[in-house]
Parts: sequence; C-alpha cells; structure tokens
Amino acid sequence: MYRAYIKTAFFALLFTVFSGTVNAQEDHGHDNHTTEADGGRVNSKEEINAYIKHHLKDAHDFHLFSYTNDAGERKHVGFPLPVIVWTSEGLRTFMSSEFHHDDDGKVLVQKDGVTLTKLHSKIYELDNGATTVAFDEEHHPTNAHKVLDFSITKSVFGILVTGLILLLLFGGLAKQYKKKNIPTGFGRVLEPLVIYVRDEIARPNIGEKKYRRFMPYLLTVFFFIWILNLLGLTPIGFNVTGQIAVTACLAIFTAIIYLFSGTKEFWGHTLWMPGVPVILRPILAVIELVGYVLIKPFSLLVRLFANITAGHFVVMSLIALMITLKESFGPVGSTGLSLVLALFIMVIELLVAFLQASFLQC
Repeated sequence: MYRAYIKTAFFALLFTVFSGTVNAQEDHGHDNHTTEADGGRVNSKEEINAYIKHHLKDAHDFHLFSYTNDAGERKHVGFPLPVIVWTSEGLRTFMSSEFHHDDDGKVLVQKDGVTLTKLHSKIYELDNGATTVAFDEEHHPTNAHKVLDFSITKSVFGILVTGLILLLLFGGLAKQYKKKNIPTGFGRVLEPLVIYVRDEIARPNIGEKKYRRFMPYLLTVFFFIWILNLLGLTPIGFNVTGQIAVTACLAIFTAIIYLFSGTKEFWGHTLWMPGVPVILRPILAVIELVGYVLIKPFSLLVRLFANITAGHFVVMSLIALMITLKESFGPVGSTGLSLVLALFIMVIELLVAFLQASFLQC
C-alpha cells in the first residue's frame, strides 16, 4: 500500500509543475486591490464589486490585509512574488515589487534594456520610447506586445504550497506503512479519507480487479482539490480552484489517463457499438468520442470552476452586507446579519469543497 502513497506524492509534484506553469499565463485581474479614493477603503457597491472581482482573479503579488495607522495613512500588508517573463531580448526575472508608479502615474520596470509595464495584471513589453500601452479600435496593442509569462502568481504560489503539503503528508504516511502498517499521528486522520476514496470512488467505478492501478492518481486529485478548496475558504486570499486554467489541467490529466487506459472492450464498444444497426454505429462512434474527449472533460473543468467561483462570490457578497446595509440596520445590525449569513454559507462551502474533490474523479 505504501507504494500508492509514494506514487501519490509523485503525482502531486507533477500537478504542481504542470498546472502552475499554465496558470501563470492566465489573464489576471486588476492591479489595484481597491480604488485609490478614500485611502483604498471599500465603501460603495461599485468598489465592493470591483474588490470581489479582483479577489476571484489572480495577481502577481500577495495582499494579506490593510490597516490605517495613527497618522491616518492606509497601509497594505503583503509580499511580492517572482516575475519570470520571456521578452524579445530573452529571459527577465525580478520581484513584482519593482513595478512602481513613476511621476506620471505609469507602472514601469526597466530591466536590462527592456521596458515592461503591467496593465490589468497583464505584462507588456513596450516599444522604444513608449511609456504606456496604446490600443487600436479593436483593443489590440499598437506600441507593445505581450511577453511569455511564467511568473509565480498568487495561484501558482498556492499550488506550490499545496503540492508541498501533499508531498510531506503522503511521504510520511508511506514511511509509516512501510515500517509498521499502522499509521500514527496525523496519519490517522488521512487513513479514513484514503479508505473513503478507495471504497466509495475507486472500487464502485473502476472495479475490484483494476482499482489499485488508479489509486495514486485518485488520491492525488482528491487531496489536491480538497486542500486547495479549503485554502480558498480562508482569509489568505487563495482562489486556485476558481482559476479555469487549473481546472482545465486537472480535466486534461483525467481525460488522458482514462483514454489511454481504455481496454479492448472499451474501445470496441465505443468505436463499433454492438447491438445496434450497422448504419448507426459510425454516428454513435463519433458521438461517443466527442463525449469522452471533449464534453466530459469540459463539464468536469466547468463544474469545479463554477462552483468554487460562485461560492466565493456569495460569501464575499454576504460579508459586504455590513457595508451596504449599514444605513438601514445600523453598524451592529448589519454586521450581525452579515456574519450569520456568511457563516451559514461557509458551512455549505465546506461541504462543497469535499464534494467537488470527490466528483471531479467520477
């Protein structure tokens, strides 16, 4: 059994590298966390909507929280992340904190003869003499071009953290099974979840003879998604499974594995379905192939992305009620109503986080 856990740790590393690289190139959100008015505070419905949209998208830096100091200045606490881009002059690396506003308010970085700017969290390489991106009528940049972005964004950072957690947890669990076949410590918490994946997901859907072959992958997917979903419910600001690039990577991995693992009977039933008229078999073969190759992976990636994104949006909207309803119910009443509703939805989100980890494998 310990070999399955070692393979699970390997899959965790593979997921971390692959989905992290793809997600780094995704279209990200706005640069600012809030509007600059009122010191960055969120007070109006428009600012709340902008803040929620920003939270749901990715970013090149990590914003933890904000506060107002004794001098009345608004301070933002967070840390920068590495920016890794391939430009026309080759590879450029630096920290995202180097993106700063110049005297004219433009966000620029001069790096080894290359001028880079960040607009809505997309990084552009500017032409010589340009200080900002200009667009034509079709919104195509005329004096700049996008770079190949391999940056460690906020979501990639979350993937790396989750991958490290999986490597540590299952590496330790594998050692325990190898030595004494009885888990101890936190391994006792993992064992019931492993048994759940084996008895409720693998055996009923794959069969008694072949389920062991797929256990490492199923365990990796389950715990990878589950931990990321739980991290997304914390105030840290992760929304990794709400990034469609990540769910697409997971769906692609799943599609490749079940297509290349198909038996002779599976492909025979798919490409030349028995028990139906011969004239209908080519039509059914096309329908089956489209279903396996496109429709099923697409439904898997959209289901996880949509559920997690919607859940985050609802939770943050309910929390924002303490601002929007303050005039109607007062500070205490609006805060109490907001917290009660948000707590109720958070409980449901905990259930959804577990169910989505299970359903993406089915």
